Amino acid sequence: MANARYTYANQGLAEGAFNWLTDEIKVILIDTDEYTVNLATHQFLSDVPVAARIAISSALSGKSTTDGVLGADDVTFSPIVTPVTISALVIYQVKPTEAASRLIGYMDTATNLPFTPESGKNIVIQWDNNAALKLFKI
Repeated sequence: MANARYTYANQGLAEGAFNWLTDEIKVILIDTDEYTVNLATHQFLSDVPVAARIAISSALSGKSTTDGVLGADDVTFSPIVTPVTISALVIYQVKPTEAASRLIGYMDTATNLPFTPESGKNIVIQWDNNAALKLFKI
């Protein structure tokens, strides 16, 4: 698989269902042994099994949309105690329920993915700083 937006995220962008700059957006560290992505049919956080969700970030900050490229500040996760392999990231829009929280993007192709976090150490996700890439280009 390659990094991509979920099909329903593309539809949501086209229909104004979410706003990258003003909506609360978070990232989940994913164990792909517990989640098989389906970009065409998965639409909401409820489509991602709880067992696959290793950790959830705080809300993204420093979000931008320069030239149609979605960007944000790097994300730091607290240390994970239980050893597990993190193989992907899921980016989603936060709503009051999982069944309303829209999936935006799936990333499983990046430097250092997959990885097993070091016990007691923060996990830092550094987005690509290339102005034409960052998180996703619309």
